[in-house]
Amino acid sequence: MAPAMELSCWGGDWGLPSVHAECLVVMAYARFCGAPLKVNVIDHLWRAPRGSVPLLISNDTVISQPAKILNFLRKQKYNADYELSTKEGADTLAYIALLEEKLLPAVLHTFWVEADNYYNVTKPWFASRIPFPLSWYLPRKMSGEALNRILLTKGGPPLYSLTEVEAQIYRDAKECLNLLSNRLGTSPFFFGNTPTTLDAFVFGFLAPLYKVPFPKTQLQDHLKQLPNLCHFCDDILICYFRSNLSGATPAGQDTVDANLQKLTQLVNKESNLIEKMDDNLRKSPQHPPRKLTTLKLSTGGEGNSSPNRLSP
Repeated sequence: MAPAMELSCWGGDWGLPSVHAECLVVMAYARFCGAPLKVNVIDHLWRAPRGSVPLLISNDTVISQPAKILNFLRKQKYNADYELSTKEGADTLAYIALLEEKLLPAVLHTFWVEADNYYNVTKPWFASRIPFPLSWYLPRKMSGEALNRILLTKGGPPLYSLTEVEAQIYRDAKECLNLLSNRLGTSPFFFGNTPTTLDAFVFGFLAPLYKVPFPKTQLQDHLKQLPNLCHFCDDILICYFRSNLSGATPAGQDTVDANLQKLTQLVNKESNLIEKMDDNLRKSPQHPPRKLTTLKLSTGGEGNSSPNRLSP
């Protein structure tokens, strides 16, 4: 029997099961391979005291970081890449390295460093889901960690100023998006008709960038000019996360659910009616068809009261 597995992660909004990119990577991979994760959402309660999210707990094992969590799931026989060839496996590793080097810094900057986005969207959203007094401390800490991570990978020579770093990371990110769009083409997933680890990483990095309503939308605007990547995100949300999407307003979600319920009831009624008609037809006596040549007009006698009646 497989051990129980619990995933602690940030919650969702704007139609996303989670607004946190790395949490989305793990959640998507688990849906792709059918791993039975119990998701513990951080919502008004700090539920991951032993590490940063996403955090997987299985018995006495505690694992953080998406790559390590995915490796653990594969060891438990939940492998979304079992049909990939050796070359496709190597391509997966190369593309994930490209995502982390070229795209992730710009995603972090969009969320945590860009001032308008941070103060108007990111900080209020995360602070509202963290109890006081951590709500004052953790968003600022996460912002500082994001900036340090960007500067660690992009802040060396010849880029000495933050302005130069920002310009470079957005150039790199747009080139990466173009490359991903060309690689995906018209396929539903990056390796055909079945989602894999690469699809989980791409979805995790792109979906928040695509869905969150930021004031500053430089990279978001570029992403929306690549319709196949947008459809890629939408299709995964619909196919794998439809049951727990939380981005719609409560009234809007209630309307959708009510309409779906009415449609289901209507289909059931029609199905029952057809079944009853079919049963009645089977149970009714079967008479041989009458021949038109034997029909004649009745005249005189009792037929006078109905001069136009047909009788055999």
